[in-house]
Amino acid sequence: ERARDYLHKTGRFIVIGGIVSPVHDSYGKTGLVSSRHRLTMCQLAVQSSDWIRVDPWECYQDTWQTTCSVLEHHRDLMKRVTGCILSNVNTPSITPVIGQPQNESSQTIYHNNNNNVSTKPTAAKILGKVGESLSRICCVRPPMERFTFVDENANLGSVMRYEEIELRILLLCGSDLLESFCIPGLWNEADMEVIVGEFGIVVVPRDGADPDRIMNHSSILRKYKNNILVVKDDSNHPMSVVSSTKSRLDLQHGDGHVVDYLCQPVIDYILKSQLYIN
Repeated sequence: ERARDYLHKTGRFIVIGGIVSPVHDSYGKTGLVSSRHRLTMCQLAVQSSDWIRVDPWECYQDTWQTTCSVLEHHRDLMKRVTGCILSNVNTPSITPVIGQPQNESSQTIYHNNNNNVSTKPTAAKILGKVGESLSRICCVRPPMERFTFVDENANLGSVMRYEEIELRILLLCGSDLLESFCIPGLWNEADMEVIVGEFGIVVVPRDGADPDRIMNHSSILRKYKNNILVVKDDSNHPMSVVSSTKSRLDLQHGDGHVVDYLCQPVIDYILKSQLYIN
C-alpha cells in the first residue's frame, strides 16, 4: 500500500494490481517453511485486499526460479491476457494496451485457486470486464472492449482511455534486496540487466538505508538509475522496520510485538500449525 500510494502521488502511474509470489521450496534459505504454509499465510494476509493477489506459479515449478524468470512469466501472462505488447521502460510500446475490440468468449488461461482473495475492482475506478479482469491480475482473457475510466487516486487530471496507457510490471522490494545487487557474484549480471533495464524496480527504504548510496556501488544500478523508483515519504513510517527475520524471532521468543506487523489470521495460522516456534 505504501508503494502504491507513492506511485499514485507521482502522477505517472495507476497501480491496477499487486502480485505476491512466494519463493520455491528449493530456494534453500534457512528457516524457510513449506510453500504450502507460506502460500496459505500470504493468502490470509491479503484476503481483505481488493487489489493484491497471491500467485502460486513460482511455488508449483519443478525447481527454484530466478527473480528474472518470474517477472518474465508474469509479463508473458499479461501479454496473453490483454493481447498487447507490454511497455519496456527503455523503448515504450506504441501498441494500445487493449487493442482492437474482439468478440471472443472468455477463455481461462491461469487459475489461482484462492477463494480467500477478494476480486473487487482496484483503486482505479475501472469499468467493464477489462478492468475487472486486470484487477484480478490476469486470471482470464476478457472479451475485448473499449472503456473509459477515471482514476480517483492518481493525480492525472483529465479522463484517460485504457488504450492510451502503457502497461508495465515492476519489481517491488525493500532496500535490502537492492543492496544485494551490489554483492559480487550473488546475482547473474544478465538477469540484473533485464530486471532493472527492462522491467524497473520500486524500492521501499528499510532501517534507514539510503537507496541512492546503494545505487552508487553498482555499475548496473547506476546505468539504469532512472528505472529505479524510490518511495520517498515519511522516514518514520512503521513499514520501515518490518522484517520477516524479526517476525520469526519474535514468534520464537513469544514477543507480543509481532501483532504490530502480522495480521491476526496469519498469527492464528502460525500458532495452529506450530510454525517457527521451538
